[in-house]
Amino acid sequence: MGLTQHQYAYGGARIGYLLFTPGSSEDTRRKQPLILFLHGAGERGSDPELLKRAGLPKIVADDPDSFPYMMLAPQCPDNEWWVYDEQLLLALLDHVILHYLADARRIYLTGCSMGGYGAWMLGAAHPQRFAAIAPVSAPALHRPEDVCALKDTPVWAFHGLADFTVPAQQTEVMIGALCDCGGKPEVTYVEGAGHELTTSAYADQRLFAWMRKQVLSG
Repeated sequence: MGLTQHQYAYGGARIGYLLFTPGSSEDTRRKQPLILFLHGAGERGSDPELLKRAGLPKIVADDPDSFPYMMLAPQCPDNEWWVYDEQLLLALLDHVILHYLADARRIYLTGCSMGGYGAWMLGAAHPQRFAAIAPVSAPALHRPEDVCALKDTPVWAFHGLADFTVPAQQTEVMIGALCDCGGKPEVTYVEGAGHELTTSAYADQRLFAWMRKQVLSG
């Protein structure tokens, strides 16, 4: 229980990650919803403690008692992007689902900045794995039309209108592409907010209440 640090090896590769499991020992015997969080470029490396500096891991580390979800936060290696090994990410996700009783029908994917790009990418490549996607301050995919794979997946994107690191137009491109192919995404643009939204967006409990409503069918 709590926020713990781990290592996972698969196919000759190794990745560090943080895992948060809420509640009592009785809670851990029930399947729980899980949020897969992909961090931004500043937290890359080989020390998962760095992940607590920003984004969802910071929110969880600062106030773990108030967070009701499992959280899986892998760490991208130095000088890599989240596209570097998606099979490793999926294998890690399956490992956590199996060994920590995460509910495979309630897996939510989110990420901020570089991790928001990763959320668009991983979600579009494997839409059947995720009950909902929430990119925050995310760059657009190189092929925005790839997002059409998410037209039937609940999506809620966030971006600050004063973000000069990743301009809000990047999210506009992705939302426009998703709408063009029949998707019905939600999007929140925050007036006056810059790139710091990569952490503050996760302080909004409405996001997690929305996630809880989304469940994969089947």
